Amino acid sequence: MKNLDTLFENLWKQYSDVNIQAWQIHSLLRERGETIVNDHIALRTFGLSKVNVETLAEHFIKYGYEEKGQYEFEEKKLRAKHYELEGHPRVFISELKVEEFSPFLQETVKGLVKSLSSQDVQEEGFLYSGLRWPKVSYSTYCKLRDESEYAAWMAIFGYVANHFTISVNDLSTFENLAKLNVFLKDNGFDLNTSGGEIKGGPEVCLAQSSTLASEVRVNFGDQDHLVPCCYYEFAERFPMKNGKLYSGFVASSADKIFESTDIQS
Repeated sequence: MKNLDTLFENLWKQYSDVNIQAWQIHSLLRERGETIVNDHIALRTFGLSKVNVETLAEHFIKYGYEEKGQYEFEEKKLRAKHYELEGHPRVFISELKVEEFSPFLQETVKGLVKSLSSQDVQEEGFLYSGLRWPKVSYSTYCKLRDESEYAAWMAIFGYVANHFTISVNDLSTFENLAKLNVFLKDNGFDLNTSGGEIKGGPEVCLAQSSTLASEVRVNFGDQDHLVPCCYYEFAERFPMKNGKLYSGFVASSADKIFESTDIQS
């Protein structure tokens, strides 16, 4: 599926261009002789009909992806679904429950999405098209961030893969995720410790960790600021009772992974 491969290549190029950690980690792993396999990618969006999870998922469903799981994140006011196609990375798409926030956030987000047409969203390159609406001011960004880091992130970055994920099961020089984490820290990478350095484990058939998002300089029109952008995730999957590797996601772990883009105090 050449077009599907091209979609992932373009998503990776845009993501790795803004997340220097990705290339640094790839380089370190390849020096050890590793072949890197992508477990899944994660995309963010707003829960409005024009750009909701189901709308973005169409870019993958047309190639044969199928919905495999649904997830709720009540505290962060998010919902998500994941999609699978044999032989390809899983796709995890989340959306902000816009209707559950203040009138300010709702009006701001609706104003951003209003600048998009349905045809824009259907474009082949929409998922890696970046910022598709006018820049928000820094004060607007901060006000959004007070309610939702997720909303603030979307407002300034738009459509870019939030993270790619290395499959620890496909690494040959690390016994497990814990060993990989030690290697990453020894090489100067800061990990997300919210909910523990490793989220989950064999008891839920999935263990996950992630770097803290790298900072990039964003122009807000009247001023520039460094803000967290994208991060790298690492997933180790364990067999279920039937002997097959677990292929889904664990909401309580994903909830903490989302915080990899939080402003660090």
